[in-house]
Amino acid sequence: MDQNSKIVVVGLGYVGLPLAVALARSYSVIGFDIDVGRVKELEGGEDRTREVEMDRLQSSTLVYSAAMEDLTGADIYIVTVPTPVAANNQPDLDAVRGASKMVGKVMSKGAIVVYESTVYPGVTQNVCGPILEQASGLACGKDFFLGYSPERINPGDREHTVDRITKVVAGQTQEVADELCEMYRAVTSGGVFRAADIKTAEAAKVIENAQRDINIAFVNEVATIFHKMGISIHDVLEAASTKWNFLNFRPGPVGGHCIGVDPFYLAHAAVAVGHHPEIVLAGRRINDAMGPYVAECVASELDQQGRGAGARILVLGLTFKENVPDLRNSRVIDIITALRVSGFDVDVHDYFADVDEAKQEYNVDLLPSLNGEACYHCVLGAVAHDKYAAYTEVDFAKLAAADAIIADVTGMWRMTELPAGYRRWNL
Repeated sequence: MDQNSKIVVVGLGYVGLPLAVALARSYSVIGFDIDVGRVKELEGGEDRTREVEMDRLQSSTLVYSAAMEDLTGADIYIVTVPTPVAANNQPDLDAVRGASKMVGKVMSKGAIVVYESTVYPGVTQNVCGPILEQASGLACGKDFFLGYSPERINPGDREHTVDRITKVVAGQTQEVADELCEMYRAVTSGGVFRAADIKTAEAAKVIENAQRDINIAFVNEVATIFHKMGISIHDVLEAASTKWNFLNFRPGPVGGHCIGVDPFYLAHAAVAVGHHPEIVLAGRRINDAMGPYVAECVASELDQQGRGAGARILVLGLTFKENVPDLRNSRVIDIITALRVSGFDVDVHDYFADVDEAKQEYNVDLLPSLNGEACYHCVLGAVAHDKYAAYTEVDFAKLAAADAIIADVTGMWRMTELPAGYRRWNL
């Protein structure tokens, strides 16, 4: 590897763009995306994901392209396309397959193709390798080589960025692993960890988020138990977290592109080898049930006030986590859908979410502002964006009727004073 080595990053989303910008500090890098609009946006110095600041984009030597002919002759191709699940919760590898076919058509002898997309063990070599062979006419392991380095991007996280985290790296041969370790060392101050092989690196990635999912599922289950006992899970966690080895996970719906998806990849791999994954799938069931449970509780609170169908509810937040515009696999939609099915009139607002994307993905028409009259019978805080967390009794009085319910899913308003006559609900 030297500064003249040509690298192509395929996919310029939450994972690919920060990686490409970081690599461009040391190498000649082309960032490729099939979305022409995305490429033009980035060329103009704008990043809708908010993962890379405008000044870093504008000062980067990264070259953007949506044209396949620009990708020929690269030394290394890094595939960072999404790997979601289909409607039946089975792995959807269409984007990975498509990217592999495209790379196979443009790569030359001696190229290395690295995958950062989350997959189950075996996909890189058993699915992607043959596609690359067929598209290129080259032999895998002889004419070109494979690598895997799982992405660890946490949207909105300014501490654990791609240039600070430890990168797990695996190559088809020791020589390939050496070359990839050198490349990734140039990217991050966190160093690299050389995995035993590609399957091991794939497996490491898929359990990282499955573990978090299971831990959150435990907290969600005990939150439900304690709520029925009249105990706040947030008060319980505050007390329990004083123990030095307590893992302080928080309750609520679990979505996003990783935690709410990766366990299904692990489950698919388990079933393929004849094992039924009990804990992994139990965690998914518990977490997927949280949205409907929150809606059920809020509906019960409104019913107790004599406000059934037709009561007006304002849901604050639609993104899958706080302070990011990322709407992928947001489970807030489960709360909204359940409330609407129960006959409530639900409005939704989000300071970060894109209006068109919200409509396309969830058929939700986001409110353009919160300047209306104080007419809501319930204000439901679904996502703890900083602006929502800073609300005071003055803000609630502008939004809600005199005896409204303030439903706090995340615990962001636990210490907030509410106007007289308002009712508080939280997990």
